[in-house]
Amino acid sequence: MALTATFMPPSSPKLNLYAKIRRPFSPHSVRLLKPQKIRASTTLDYSNVSANDKSSPLKTSNWQWKFNDNLINIYYEEHVKESLEPSQNILMMPTISDVSTVEEWRLVAGDIVQRNGNVNWRATIVDWPGLGYSDRPKMDYNADVLEKFLVDFINSPNGPIKQPENDLVIFGGGHAASIVVRAAKKGLVKPKAIAAVAPTWAGPLPIVFGRDSSMETRYGFLRGTLKAPAVGWMMYNMLVSNENAIQSQYKSHVYANPDNVTPGIVESRYALTKRKGARYLPAAFLTGQLDPVTSRKEFLELYAALEGKTPVLVVSTKGSPKRSKAEMEALKGARGVSKFVEVPGALLPQEEYPALVAEELYQFLQEYFGTVA
Repeated sequence: MALTATFMPPSSPKLNLYAKIRRPFSPHSVRLLKPQKIRASTTLDYSNVSANDKSSPLKTSNWQWKFNDNLINIYYEEHVKESLEPSQNILMMPTISDVSTVEEWRLVAGDIVQRNGNVNWRATIVDWPGLGYSDRPKMDYNADVLEKFLVDFINSPNGPIKQPENDLVIFGGGHAASIVVRAAKKGLVKPKAIAAVAPTWAGPLPIVFGRDSSMETRYGFLRGTLKAPAVGWMMYNMLVSNENAIQSQYKSHVYANPDNVTPGIVESRYALTKRKGARYLPAAFLTGQLDPVTSRKEFLELYAALEGKTPVLVVSTKGSPKRSKAEMEALKGARGVSKFVEVPGALLPQEEYPALVAEELYQFLQEYFGTVA
C-alpha cells in the first residue's frame, strides 16, 4: 500500500512519512463458518469450499484469556479427521496484521489433517487478541503481550491445547513465527517442531524509516493519534480501513499474483477493519510495537538458540518485497534452521498458494515424525 501522511505533533517539526508498506496487513476472509471441508488449491479460490463436505470438520469455539484482570474472548477453530486413532496437534498462528485472522490457515489445515500417514494430525488455529474474531480491547499491545498470550494459550490447563509437553508442533506466519521462536528460545513453550512461513520481524514503518530516537518519537505520536477517539478513526479510515488501500496493498506486496486479489477478498478484509476496536492493535503493529526483535542480528540469534533442540523449517517466498525477502534469505543456512525452502507467493503464501505450502509443511512433519503413506 502506498501510504502518504503528514503529521504535526505539538511543538515538533513537521513530519512527512511516505512509505510503501512492505509488511503484511495479511489477508483473511471474514465469515463465521459452519462445519465444512476445506480443499487446498494452488491458488486462493473460495468457490471450491463446500459447506456440505464433511471430511475435515471445522469446530469453532471461544476461550477466555485472563490478562491484567480482564477476561478477553479468544476465537479458535479445530480441524480434525474422523478417526479412532489418537491425534497430535498442530497450532497454527496467523500472520500479525490489521486484517489478521484464522482464515489464512484454513486450507492448509484442511489439507494436512486429511493426509494418510502414520501420524494422525489435528490442527488448531487461533486469532490473536486484538485481531480477527477475538475481542479487541483498548490496551497497550506489544510483543510481550502477544508472547504472554501465546504461552498462556498453550500452557493453560483449561486451554484448547491438550498436548503433553514437547508434543506440539507450531506453524506461524510473519511476525507470529518470530514470536513463537522467541518464546521457545526463552523456554516458555517447548514445541517439538516449528515452521516459520514468510517470517518477519520489523513493522511497516520501522522497516522503511528505521528506529532512531527521532523516528521512535514520531511513531509514538502516530500510535497515540490512531488510538484517539475521533481523529484516530479518521486517520485509521484514511490509512487502513478503505477498500482502495486494501486492494492496492494486496496487489503490490501481500500477494505475488495481483490476479488472485478478488473483489471478495478485498470486501472481506475491509469488513475486518470495521470490527469494534479494530484500530488498536494495528496502531502498534504499524509503528513497530509488535516487533519481537529490533535488528537482524537479534533475529538470527532467536533461531540460533534452538540449534540442536527444536527442528525448525523456514518457508521463504519467491515474490516477497525486497526488504522482507532479505530478512528471510538471512535465515538460509543460519544456525538453528533445520530446513529452508522457497515457494511461490509474497507475504501470505499459506493463503495464496495453500497446496504448495501444505506440501512443504507435511513433508517436514514426515521427515521428523514419520514416513509418507
